[in-house]
Amino acid sequence: MGDDSEWMKLPIDQKCEHKLWKARLNGYEEALKLFQKIDDEKSPEWSKYLGLIKKFVTDSNAVAQLKGLEAALAYVENAHVAGKTTGEVASGVVNKVFNQPKARAKELGVDICLMYIEIEKGEAVQEELLKGLDNKNPKIIVACIETLRKALSEFGSKIISLKPIIKVLPKLFESREKAVRDEAKLLAVEIYRWIRDALRPPLQNINSVQLKELEEEWVKVSSAAPKQTRFLRSQQELKAKFEQQQAAGGDGDEGDDDEEEAVPQVDAYELLEAVEILSKLPKDFYEKIEAKKWQERKEALEAVEVLVKNPKLESGDYADLVKVLKKVVGKDTNVMLVALAAKCLAGLASGLRKKFGQYAGHVVPTILEKFKEKKPQVVQALQEAIDAIFLTTTLQNISEDVLAVMDNKNPTIKQQTSLFIARSFRHCTPSTLPKSLLKPFCAALLKHINDSAPEVRDAGFEALGTALKVAGEKAVNPFLADVDKLKLDRIKECAEKVELVYGKKTGAAEKKEGKPVAGKAPALSGSAGDKEIKDAAAKPGPQKKAPVVKPGGPPKKSKPAAAAGTGGAGAKGKKGPETKEIFESELSIEVCEEKAAAVLPASCIQQLDSGNWKERLASMEEFQKAVELMERSEMPCQALVRMLAKKPGWKETNFQVMQMKLHIVALIAQKGNFSKTSAQVVLDGLVDKVGDVKCGSNAKEAMTAIAEACQLPWTAEQVVAMAFSQKNPKNQSETLNWLSNAIKEFGFSGLNVKAFISNVKTALAATNPAVRTSAITLLGVMYLYVGPPLRMFFEDEKPALLSQIDAEFEKMQGQTAPAPTRGISRHSGGSGDDGEEEEQEDVGNDVVDLLPRTDIGDKITAELVAKIGDKNWKIRKEGLDEVTSIINDAKFIQPNIGELPAALKSRLNDSNKILVQQTLSILQQLATAMGPNIKQHVKNLGIPVITVLGDSKNNVRAAALATVNAWAEQTGMKEWLEGEDLSEELKKENPFLRQELLGWLADKLPTLRSVPSDLLLCVPHLYSCLEDRNGDVRKKAQDALPFFMMHLGFEKMAKATGKLKPTSKDQVLAMLEKAKANMPAKPAPPAKASSRVGGGAAPAKFQPASALAEDSGSNTMESKPDPKKAKVGGASSKTKGVQGKKVLNKPTLKEDDDKSGPIFIIVPNGKEQRMKDEKGLKVLKWNFTTPRDEYIEQLKTQMSSCVAKWLQDEMFHADFQHHNKALAVMIEHLENEKDGVISCLDLILKWLTLRFFDTNTSVLMKTLEYLKLLFNMLSQEEYHLTENEASSFIPYLIIKVGEPKDVIRKDVRAILNRMCLIYPASKMFTFIMEGTKSKNSKQRAECLEELGCLVESYGMNVCQPTPGKALKEMATHIGDRDNTVRNAALNTIVTVYNVHGDQVFKLIGNLSEKDMSMLEERIKRSAKRPSAAPVRQAEEKPQRIQNISANASMLRKGPAEDMSSKLNQNRNMGSHSETAHTVPREFQLDLDEIENDNGTVKCEMPALVQHKLDDIFEPVLIPEPKIRAVSPHFDDMHSNTASTINFVISQVASGDINTSIQALAQIDEVFRQEDKAEAMSGHIDQFLIATFMQLRLIYNTHMADEKLDKDEIVKLYSCIIGSMISLFQIESLAREASTGVLKDLMHGLITLMLDSRVEDLEEGEQVIRSVNLLVVKVLEKSDQTNILSALLVLLQDSLLATASSPKFSELVMKCLWRMVRLLPETINSINLDRILLDIHIFMKVFPKEKLKQCKSEFPIRTLKTLLHTLCKLKGPKILDHLTMIENKNESELEAHLCRVMKHSMDQTGSKADKDTEKGASRIEEKASKAKVNDILAEIFKKIGSKENTKEGLAELYEYKKKYSDADIEPFLKNSSQFFQSYVERGLRLIETEREGKGRIASSTGISPQMEGTCVPVSTHTVPSSIGNTNGEEVGPSVYLERLKILRQRCGLDNAKQEDRAPLTSLLSKPAVPTVASSTDMLHSKLSQLRESREQYQHLDLDSNQTHSSGIGTTTASPSSAAANIDDLKKRLERIKSSRK
Repeated sequence: MGDDSEWMKLPIDQKCEHKLWKARLNGYEEALKLFQKIDDEKSPEWSKYLGLIKKFVTDSNAVAQLKGLEAALAYVENAHVAGKTTGEVASGVVNKVFNQPKARAKELGVDICLMYIEIEKGEAVQEELLKGLDNKNPKIIVACIETLRKALSEFGSKIISLKPIIKVLPKLFESREKAVRDEAKLLAVEIYRWIRDALRPPLQNINSVQLKELEEEWVKVSSAAPKQTRFLRSQQELKAKFEQQQAAGGDGDEGDDDEEEAVPQVDAYELLEAVEILSKLPKDFYEKIEAKKWQERKEALEAVEVLVKNPKLESGDYADLVKVLKKVVGKDTNVMLVALAAKCLAGLASGLRKKFGQYAGHVVPTILEKFKEKKPQVVQALQEAIDAIFLTTTLQNISEDVLAVMDNKNPTIKQQTSLFIARSFRHCTPSTLPKSLLKPFCAALLKHINDSAPEVRDAGFEALGTALKVAGEKAVNPFLADVDKLKLDRIKECAEKVELVYGKKTGAAEKKEGKPVAGKAPALSGSAGDKEIKDAAAKPGPQKKAPVVKPGGPPKKSKPAAAAGTGGAGAKGKKGPETKEIFESELSIEVCEEKAAAVLPASCIQQLDSGNWKERLASMEEFQKAVELMERSEMPCQALVRMLAKKPGWKETNFQVMQMKLHIVALIAQKGNFSKTSAQVVLDGLVDKVGDVKCGSNAKEAMTAIAEACQLPWTAEQVVAMAFSQKNPKNQSETLNWLSNAIKEFGFSGLNVKAFISNVKTALAATNPAVRTSAITLLGVMYLYVGPPLRMFFEDEKPALLSQIDAEFEKMQGQTAPAPTRGISRHSGGSGDDGEEEEQEDVGNDVVDLLPRTDIGDKITAELVAKIGDKNWKIRKEGLDEVTSIINDAKFIQPNIGELPAALKSRLNDSNKILVQQTLSILQQLATAMGPNIKQHVKNLGIPVITVLGDSKNNVRAAALATVNAWAEQTGMKEWLEGEDLSEELKKENPFLRQELLGWLADKLPTLRSVPSDLLLCVPHLYSCLEDRNGDVRKKAQDALPFFMMHLGFEKMAKATGKLKPTSKDQVLAMLEKAKANMPAKPAPPAKASSRVGGGAAPAKFQPASALAEDSGSNTMESKPDPKKAKVGGASSKTKGVQGKKVLNKPTLKEDDDKSGPIFIIVPNGKEQRMKDEKGLKVLKWNFTTPRDEYIEQLKTQMSSCVAKWLQDEMFHADFQHHNKALAVMIEHLENEKDGVISCLDLILKWLTLRFFDTNTSVLMKTLEYLKLLFNMLSQEEYHLTENEASSFIPYLIIKVGEPKDVIRKDVRAILNRMCLIYPASKMFTFIMEGTKSKNSKQRAECLEELGCLVESYGMNVCQPTPGKALKEMATHIGDRDNTVRNAALNTIVTVYNVHGDQVFKLIGNLSEKDMSMLEERIKRSAKRPSAAPVRQAEEKPQRIQNISANASMLRKGPAEDMSSKLNQNRNMGSHSETAHTVPREFQLDLDEIENDNGTVKCEMPALVQHKLDDIFEPVLIPEPKIRAVSPHFDDMHSNTASTINFVISQVASGDINTSIQALAQIDEVFRQEDKAEAMSGHIDQFLIATFMQLRLIYNTHMADEKLDKDEIVKLYSCIIGSMISLFQIESLAREASTGVLKDLMHGLITLMLDSRVEDLEEGEQVIRSVNLLVVKVLEKSDQTNILSALLVLLQDSLLATASSPKFSELVMKCLWRMVRLLPETINSINLDRILLDIHIFMKVFPKEKLKQCKSEFPIRTLKTLLHTLCKLKGPKILDHLTMIENKNESELEAHLCRVMKHSMDQTGSKADKDTEKGASRIEEKASKAKVNDILAEIFKKIGSKENTKEGLAELYEYKKKYSDADIEPFLKNSSQFFQSYVERGLRLIETEREGKGRIASSTGISPQMEGTCVPVSTHTVPSSIGNTNGEEVGPSVYLERLKILRQRCGLDNAKQEDRAPLTSLLSKPAVPTVASSTDMLHSKLSQLRESREQYQHLDLDSNQTHSSGIGTTTASPSSAAANIDDLKKRLERIKSSRK
């Protein structure tokens, strides 16, 4: 078992790979547990096992394999990354699991496969299973079939694609293995369950016995539709629904609905293999078919017949074959052959389906005309043929041909055509049988039902009945208005009998005329037939079941929005009853009088025709009142208007009566059910009055009311006809004006343009100018709706008139038609015989249809066609010219153009490109001339034009694109997208073709609301384009991707990637994800109001995916109506000018309309991916001297996914003004789209570098303006430039520093300054250094200056790679040719010199003499103005963060180090108040956060490495002429470690836990190695600040973050505590921690100890124990003065802060108690003065009374204990340590100390008690005289001893003061003269000091201020108050004298006094004692300064006596000393006397 223990220790993933099977088994078991335990499906754990899962399932040991399979199953079920393993695992399962003997293994294998299908990987699994069917091992085959069967039965045929399975089924039935055959049988039964009879054709060739068995099994299959029982992850809502149903016990009604959804009808046709037959035609077929002998022709046809029996045919060019068959049908005399040819056509049509559509148009007329044959077999064959052909096309496409035949004289043709129409209608749905189609068909059929031949009538009834059934009464009734009752009943009767293909009874369609369909029943039965029609017919939204319309009721299904106007419940058309009422029978005048009398007062009727106008007026008033009160239902409109028209009627002479009469007409029309019959009664009169000055407006009002009642189209036609049948020009012009207005109010729908146009032409020819003007105005209004085609009608007018019309049109150009405001409420805008579809179509289409079309069929002669096909190109050209002129002459042509299409098609691939272009322009012309009817030629002429897009010549491609667009404008897109033609084109690997075609699709798709499902066929080719070799193709494919997705949906698109290679698949899926984000919404259905407006409005705005969820209506503007309907005209001649994918459709659309929405789209991980690509050299590195095209293209491609399309077009436009526009937009969006900008920052910067190469200054200025704003924003966001961004931008920016224009250079420098805030200055340095190598001298000079500024601001540390190398490089420029460069180099080095001193010369190395002398000269000159530099710098560059010592590397390290950067910034704010006026929000410290510090923001933080103190003080004995600012670092060696340490420390405060942990680990490493630890010296405060910042971050942020793993936090805590314990074990380093920092540190640690959240963590207890240990260490090891001071301040703060918890203060006090316990050992190392100052401040803030009010008595006890201990340890001397306290009366400290002293004296009776301030020292009276001498002896003994001199002197002074009569002479006279003078001087000094005659502020014995001698420099000095507290003045001479003496003692020359002054003032004590905190580090620095200085001069601070270097070792001769002493004595006497 020895080796067992080895593997037991391994991690799980390694066990799983172990060579021992036991280890693996154990690994799998643990993995299984782990997989079941991880609940986050995105956990990183999963990724570890990605590569192992295959090994799990293919394990060679059977026992282990079983466990492995279980683990693998759990993995697939739970891991989000499992999908990546599908291929390999499924293949492993098939090959290594399915052959296992254990059933359990097989079961698990099957489960794993099914689980993969559940996680959406069905295709890959199916692929592997199908591969498994080819395995030699039958076991594997059986298992694969079984798995497929299970998958199908659980997931259904929607998810498991059946086609590939059915393909292999026959092969499985042939297997030798019975098990395989049996399993195949079960599979076939399962498939049959899902697709029923569609399975028969593919299996018809298997062994008959097997087939029989199958049939038997199939019969048993239950007829209930099967249901999916297991669901994909994406189908969770379906699953929920299913489970609900299960729960509810089986399926209720909803079940049925779901079925439609759940089980897609599978079409047998889809499952078949296509057969290629063209090559199999007999070689001599085309000769034989033309042969004279009918037998030969028959042979040829029979050969074809055999071939076309194949149920599915390969697409190809069948044009010639169809042509000859058509010829046989049309011309052959032998009827047998006609029938045979018809059969062949039927076979072709059903075998080719949609692909036959292009030939349908040629064949249909021929077949229909051939129905004149009477023979039943011929008729039947023709019927079959035409029915089969109908299924390949749409009714719309063949309607022209059919309608043409309907007028034929031959009754049989009429009958058969009607029957054909009836059969065709059955295949339609309301949406595919719009009114626009019904209208002409119904009109023709109405003629048939009135025909003399009964069979024609019957057929007509059947057709109309079918139409009624399909489209519903509402749609059809308006066309049946004139049909008598009998016939109408007959039609309804037929309607009852009709069974629709889409109705409940599928298959009924086949009962055509009771004749069975011969030949191909199975192939076309039921579903098979429907499927196609569904596609063909039901585009706008195929309903699941056609509404079966009850008479009068609306269809059940509310129509899809796009569906044409078949009136969804009452939406369009008139409401039931009104439809018929628009006309009513005329009533005789008698009846009218009767009816009127019933509702009007008698008097009213009598006075109607009175001779007196007043009576008539009164009658009218009554009439009006009566009408106003009548109900609609009881108002006899016709009777009333006839009464009004009764004599005098409209000849009324009195205008008041007339006005009223007209008003009443309006009222009746508004209030009653006003019919056209009533209207005819009054209209004539109204038109007559319309021109009347007084009554005109009333007449117009009445006409408008009538128009509303009877619909505008009818009313307008009547009115205009009446106006122009009379002579009055005023009436004519006013009628036209009324009409212009009415059109605007009612909209244009349904108007009979033709009638108007003839009248308008009459008006234009009128002599009266007013009529002409009105006519032109009317044309203007019509133009709004009709668009440019309107002009075609007037092209032959006189030029003068035409120019007026054009001017009017021009005026209208920019406007949109207003939304209709009338005619909607009651009957809605259209008349009964018009609906939505027409609303859209009428807009342009009707107008176009009204144009008189010429039939040019007869001009297309055989000769012309021959010419076009001639060998000689000149003759071909002649032919084409002829065609051009024919079309030009005809202007508008009918769709019949004979053989022209074939002739033109062959010219499209003419070798002569000029002819190709000419053909294209003919086709363009043809589109315009033929209008929408060109649809039928799309397949045979349009698609070939697309092929021309692949031409290599640019101009040919452009012409082809223009042609395709012209066609598409006429036909809409549906025709183009249907069928496989487009995908066949895309398949061709021609890069030109691909990019043009994709560009075109990207242009058109976004405007469509729905597309044929055939678009899916293009997707595989689209994917291959995404990986095309050609960059443009890839680009276009990417552009088109979102639009394909918009129609097909992400799911389908992703599914289609299944066929790709794995590598391609990943790439394509990534692109799909990207496209998903940019997918625009589909255009919404046209708003009712706007549908008449223009040919459609803007396409959907480009929107990120987020918007898709909203209602699509809300995020599109007025969306484009279905483009099929935006015909030529729409108001929109599509504005071609607009670039990009969106063709803006309204001429009026302003540029900005589709420009809302974000301009930068955030693509998750987009930037990271781009960086990876650049690193992996997948794309070009951004590095060039001038940008080449491929760089620009690459950038464009990268931007396409994340920059709004329209903006990108501006950005890459050739014209600079567009660049300016783009920049303006970017500036505008900068603030609101910060995240977007940051996510695309690399691309934006790259694009801006391209702008640097533009020659246009305005662009450059705009670019720089943007950059300034951009970098400001980035620095506020605390963003940190990545290396990639920096390196692809900064070098190009630096080039611009050399611009000749001053203003640009200035901007660039400003930008460089700002860059330092978001990119480390040290890295900037390298780039700028590169810039100094430029050839441009201006650039060199500017770069050098910039380097100088960097050094000045950031110190030597910025110099890279080392200061030495950098300076050498700079120095080379001193010898430059150019003067400015030389100067710049010199200035830069001088700057460095100012920072770094003489070191510079060492670093520069050897310079030529000339250069060196120039440099020295310059340095000398600069020395004369030392202080000027910083000020200049501050003024010049307020933006540069001035930071004397912050190392560049620490300045900014991205968001991770935000804390440390804040600190730095704040320091600067303090030290340079010039820069601190506005502190950006990011850099302000949150004061609450710094735990209620009283420290103000002012002096936030001096830099950590502020001054190298040793350097300042080295020359103390021999002062230098000037004190230089000293570099923060000793030398180069040091600067690098220092900057590294700075960097690491800055990372400690990082917001990222891992970064912080790593940094702490590195620092800990340094602390643990003794030899390295000293490197941290000088950085301790900095380190501690970073750590407590991190503690605060954890406390405030991380602990509150739910998502963070708390183990991470514990880890971080342990790192922090660990590294600090390491630090506090090194005493020398621990002592460097300053008070402020210690205070904050203690605050952080105590807060941590009290954090209850930490206790709740698993290892929380451990953390708190460690913190305890650390606190003890801190208390013991740090500088005792600092820590005591810190604790006192902390206690004070915590008591002040209301928020602070009592627990907190308690812990602070415990720390203080511990310190008190340590005092006996540490008392000598403590600076008592400072501690007492702190206690003083504390007691000032908390007097005793206030302390007593505290809840706990601890604070007061703590304070007393501390003071008591201090007194105990120090005795009376404690009172000598109050030197730092300004005004002792402010607190009770002194009194308290005295009390304590007194108390202790009482007890010990020994020590003298002193009172410093009052000077009344009294030794207790009890002491007897006898003791006096002893006391004095004791005192003198002290004075004599070296250690206690000062103490002795103080005691002596006190003694003398108390007993002024005491005699000390005896003690003095035994001593030397020197000793005496020393004592005397000491006493005098004490006296001056005690009496407060001038405080010695610096406590060094050097006076702080000489009046008039020197001015304090340091901002921190405040002049000390001169003069004692009693307000007496003391002359300065005293001090001068004292100073002189002191200077002599120190061996200093008095002459140099001025030079020293700044130093002394620097050391002076700040006047206001501020509470120390980490923001106050300056003071702690100063005190350190002071201490080091004191040690230097051996000055003993404890009493302010100058214990000069003369003591003991006398340097001055005694005599001179004595003389001085005498002098002093005298002075002392004088002072004493003056005091008395």
